[in-house]
Amino acid sequence: MSIFNFCYRIVPCLADPARRSSLGLKAALVVLHIVYAGTLFLFYSDLIEKTKEEPWYTAIYLLLFVAALIQYFVTSCSSPGYVLDAMRDLNEKNSLYRRSSMLSKQPASSKSGSFVITVEGSQSERNIPGSNVTSWTKLVLDMYPPGTSIRNLKCSYCNVEQPPRAKHCHDCDKCVLQFDHHCVWLGTCIGRGNHCRFWWYIFEETALCLWTGILYITCLKANISRVWWKDAIMILLLVTLSIALIFLLLLLIFHSYLILTYQTTYELVRRRRIPYLRGIPERVYPFSKGVCRNLYDFCFARSSIYSLERLPTAMELEEKSRPYTCLDFLTGRCC
Repeated sequence: MSIFNFCYRIVPCLADPARRSSLGLKAALVVLHIVYAGTLFLFYSDLIEKTKEEPWYTAIYLLLFVAALIQYFVTSCSSPGYVLDAMRDLNEKNSLYRRSSMLSKQPASSKSGSFVITVEGSQSERNIPGSNVTSWTKLVLDMYPPGTSIRNLKCSYCNVEQPPRAKHCHDCDKCVLQFDHHCVWLGTCIGRGNHCRFWWYIFEETALCLWTGILYITCLKANISRVWWKDAIMILLLVTLSIALIFLLLLLIFHSYLILTYQTTYELVRRRRIPYLRGIPERVYPFSKGVCRNLYDFCFARSSIYSLERLPTAMELEEKSRPYTCLDFLTGRCC
């Protein structure tokens, strides 16, 4: 026990079991990548010769190898977008604007009509004369249909009002904006802030697994029956790699579908249990803006991970539930 206590003193993060398991998973992933790539270069002598003749081939493979690992760590360390952080971020921005307005002796009103978000929602901040100030509770309520009870929106764990598409994660113990799922392999939640990075990580990992599998098959064809124990190791690694490739490919297709329809895993799986999705037909995607705009918003238009999204109105839902016609495809309604 003294050795463990000594290690915990040197590296304090190891004292936390959750962080210790997360670091263990990250180390295991790096080791797995090195084992698969290292075995390939050790047993596949023709690859070394090919590297000498065509260095660009191996250089691209190693570049993808490094890029997949970097993308993994970038995704695992990025914030999914927490509700409490969104409240603090908006409150700080609007507090700075209010201070600058008071210094310039001008009315504290925004050009775009933005709100000053307050975590406490005190009465003094709600009634500042000459300013468009509201509390977080009022802002969240405005995103739901009229008559929605604030009790149904408050998280019993964080004690904050959840905007649409947010959910409390019991693993992170925080409410996440546009919650998708909690990824055990990454050790973090996937939400609005890192869903795009997560998709790119899956894409890079799938491409790396596919390329590595092709090299393993090529190696076995060229060197079969030379040394049996080498073939046994290569076949064993190829089988496990094929299982991982199938899983990654299915995951990539699934999340590509979610992106095109502007859904999350939680909304798709728990659709009937989410109050604001219960009355909507299954083939109607309430938050979708069309395939092209969904892709643009997912990849390029996420300037802030803390931006909130209101629920669609009854007229918007009726428009989205209308079946597509040939004229709709010509006018670009599907896009």
